[in-house]
Amino acid sequence: MKLNVLVLLLSVLFITSCGNSDKKSNDKAGSADSEKKVFDNPLDDKGIGPVTSLVLPAEIDEALAAKGKEIYKAKCSACHKETERFIGPAPVGIFERRSPEWIMNMILNPEVMVKENEAAKKLLAEYVAPMANQNLTEEEARAVLEYFRTIK
Repeated sequence: MKLNVLVLLLSVLFITSCGNSDKKSNDKAGSADSEKKVFDNPLDDKGIGPVTSLVLPAEIDEALAAKGKEIYKAKCSACHKETERFIGPAPVGIFERRSPEWIMNMILNPEVMVKENEAAKKLLAEYVAPMANQNLTEEEARAVLEYFRTIK
C-alpha cells in the first residue's frame, strides 16, 4: 500500500513538473516575441522617441554648437561633466558609443528610454540616477547634440 502511494505521489510530481516545463517553454517563447531588441552594434540603436533618422553634416555648425553649449551649461551640467564621469556619463566620445538618434531620444524621452531601451537600462543600472527630463524642444536637443560634436 505504501508503495502504491509512493508511486502515485511520484507520478503526480512527474506530471506536474512536465506541465510546468511546458508552461515555461511557452512563457519563454512568448517573452522572446516581446523582448526588447538588443543591438550587436550600439550605433544601430536609434532609441525610442520622436527622432527616427538624423544625418549629421560633415561640418560642425558653430552657431548651433554655441547655443547647445549654453543649454548644456544651464540644463545638463549639474549631472554631466564634459570629459569625466559624474552623476551621469560624460558626453566626450559619445558618437563612438551611440547613434545621433539615440542621443536625441535620450535627451527628449528619457523616461521611456530607461524603461524600454536596453542600452538606457544598462546606463541606469550603472549610474543609478535616472536621466532627468529637461523638457527640451527638438531644436534645443539638436543644439546640445551639435555641442557634443565639439567636445574633445
